[in-house]
Amino acid sequence: VQLQASGGGLVQAGSSLGLSCAASGSFERINGMGWYRQAPGKQRELVAFIGSGGNPNYADSVNGRFTISRDSAKNTVSLQMNSLKPEDTAVYYCNAVVIVSSWPTNIWGQGTQVTVSS
Repeated sequence: VQLQASGGGLVQAGSSLGLSCAASGSFERINGMGWYRQAPGKQRELVAFIGSGGNPNYADSVNGRFTISRDSAKNTVSLQMNSLKPEDTAVYYCNAVVIVSSWPTNIWGQGTQVTVSS
């Protein structure tokens, strides 16, 4: 199972940017998909996630600015980031919890850099 992320880049504060991620490979289903990020010198943290119930969860720091969406038919998840701040600068990782042979498996994408200049 692989996650392929796209998007990211360098933008100015206040700008918008979108990230997309697609899952491929052999699995029974995807329980949840979302995004984490890791800034230099900091631990990886949750940004947004959609579980099997369909309700999104957001980090307090991005709530109201970021929107996560998921297309279960296409096995994709997207993150629309608005009103970006310099503190949003990080490597963003796509994450999915997939069911393989009836077992939940945590899968990570390769990471994509988001840099927000002030």
